[in-house]
Amino acid sequence: MEYIIYRNRIAAVLDGSEVGEVTFPESGGVYTINHTYVDEQLRGQGVASELVRRAVTEIEARGGRVEATCSYALLWLARNRGCEITSPQSCPIR
Repeated sequence: MEYIIYRNRIAAVLDGSEVGEVTFPESGGVYTINHTYVDEQLRGQGVASELVRRAVTEIEARGGRVEATCSYALLWLARNRGCEITSPQSCPIR
Protein backbone atom coordinates (compact mmCIF):
# COMPACT_ATOMS: atom_id res chain seq x y z
CA MET A 1 0.00 0.00 0.00
CA GLU A 2 1.26 3.43 -0.94
CA TYR A 3 0.00 6.64 0.66
CA ILE A 4 0.18 9.83 -1.40
CA ILE A 5 -0.07 13.16 0.37
CA TYR A 6 -1.77 16.00 -1.48
CA ARG A 7 -2.49 19.50 -0.21
CA ASN A 8 -5.76 18.64 1.54
CA ARG A 9 -6.10 14.88 1.22
CA ILE A 10 -4.19 11.65 1.46
CA ALA A 11 -4.86 8.80 -0.95
CA ALA A 12 -4.27 5.11 -0.35
CA VAL A 13 -3.08 3.44 -3.54
CA LEU A 14 -2.83 -0.29 -4.17
CA ASP A 15 -1.51 -1.70 -7.45
CA GLY A 16 -1.88 1.70 -9.11
CA SER A 17 -5.52 2.18 -8.09
CA GLU A 18 -6.80 4.57 -5.45
CA VAL A 19 -8.57 2.48 -2.81
CA GLY A 20 -9.10 5.01 -0.04
CA GLU A 21 -8.77 8.62 0.99
CA VAL A 22 -9.03 11.08 3.83
CA THR A 23 -9.77 14.75 3.19
CA PHE A 24 -8.95 17.70 5.42
CA PRO A 25 -9.75 21.18 4.08
CA GLU A 26 -8.05 24.09 5.87
CA SER A 27 -9.37 27.44 7.03
CA GLY A 28 -7.38 29.81 9.20
CA GLY A 29 -4.88 27.18 10.30
CA VAL A 30 -7.59 24.70 11.27
CA TYR A 31 -7.73 21.49 9.24
CA THR A 32 -11.05 19.64 9.44
CA ILE A 33 -11.00 15.93 8.67
CA ASN A 34 -14.35 15.69 6.98
CA HIS A 35 -14.28 12.47 4.95
CA THR A 36 -12.66 9.06 5.22
CA TYR A 37 -13.27 6.38 2.61
CA VAL A 38 -11.85 2.89 2.07
CA ASP A 39 -12.83 0.42 -0.65
CA GLU A 40 -15.16 -2.27 0.74
CA GLN A 41 -12.67 -5.07 0.07
CA LEU A 42 -10.10 -3.42 2.36
CA ARG A 43 -12.35 -2.47 5.26
CA GLY A 44 -11.36 -3.91 8.60
CA GLN A 45 -7.68 -4.07 7.62
CA GLY A 46 -6.56 -0.83 9.28
CA VAL A 47 -6.42 1.29 6.14
CA ALA A 48 -8.84 3.95 7.43
CA SER A 49 -6.96 4.15 10.71
CA GLU A 50 -3.68 4.59 8.87
CA LEU A 51 -5.18 7.30 6.66
CA VAL A 52 -6.41 9.29 9.66
CA ARG A 53 -3.12 8.76 11.53
CA ARG A 54 -1.19 10.08 8.54
CA ALA A 55 -3.57 13.04 8.16
CA VAL A 56 -3.16 14.03 11.82
CA THR A 57 0.62 13.66 11.57
CA GLU A 58 0.71 15.77 8.38
CA ILE A 59 -1.54 18.49 9.85
CA GLU A 60 0.55 18.69 13.01
CA ALA A 61 3.76 18.86 10.94
CA ARG A 62 2.27 21.88 9.16
CA GLY A 63 1.61 23.52 12.52
CA GLY A 64 -2.15 23.30 12.04
CA ARG A 65 -4.93 22.49 14.42
CA VAL A 66 -6.90 19.29 13.85
CA GLU A 67 -10.68 19.06 13.99
CA ALA A 68 -13.02 16.41 12.68
CA THR A 69 -16.57 16.16 11.44
CA CYS A 70 -16.17 12.70 9.90
CA SER A 71 -17.62 10.06 12.23
CA TYR A 72 -14.69 7.68 11.72
CA ALA A 73 -12.14 10.43 12.42
CA LEU A 74 -14.07 11.51 15.53
CA LEU A 75 -13.90 7.98 16.90
CA TRP A 76 -10.22 7.64 15.95
CA LEU A 77 -9.32 10.90 17.70
CA ALA A 78 -11.20 9.85 20.83
CA ARG A 79 -9.47 6.47 20.94
CA ASN A 80 -5.97 7.50 19.89
CA ARG A 81 -5.59 11.08 21.05
CA GLY A 82 -7.87 11.19 24.09
CA CYS A 83 -10.05 13.82 22.45
CA GLU A 84 -13.27 14.40 24.32
CA ILE A 85 -16.09 14.68 21.84
CA THR A 86 -18.17 17.63 22.98
CA SER A 87 -20.61 17.62 20.07
CA PRO A 88 -21.45 15.21 17.27
CA GLN A 89 -19.84 17.56 14.76
CA SER A 90 -16.51 18.55 16.23
CA CYS A 91 -13.49 17.15 18.03
CA PRO A 92 -10.68 19.69 18.24
CA ILE A 93 -7.16 18.84 19.32
CA ARG A 94 -4.32 21.29 19.62
